[in-house]
Amino acid sequence: MSVLHNWDQWKSFLGDRLNQAQGQGMDKQVINDLAYQVGDYLAKQVDPKNEQERVLSDLWSVASPEEQQAIASTMVKLVQNNGSR
Repeated sequence: MSVLHNWDQWKSFLGDRLNQAQGQGMDKQVINDLAYQVGDYLAKQVDPKNEQERVLSDLWSVASPEEQQAIASTMVKLVQNNGSR
């Protein structure tokens, strides 16, 4: 099963990637920019696999670019302490 099918697994996966990026010294703005790019890719290319992803996809589709940046930044905050470390 893909990590996209389970919201908690998805958050843990993102948390792990975030911890790796921070551990390699990646700056907060770069991380937020990457989160925006991932969010944009997912919204355009991947069908949501659960209710939470559907809500994010719907919000993303009506948001301005600035609001999309805020969504991406908020997702970074959400998963910040969610990895398996």
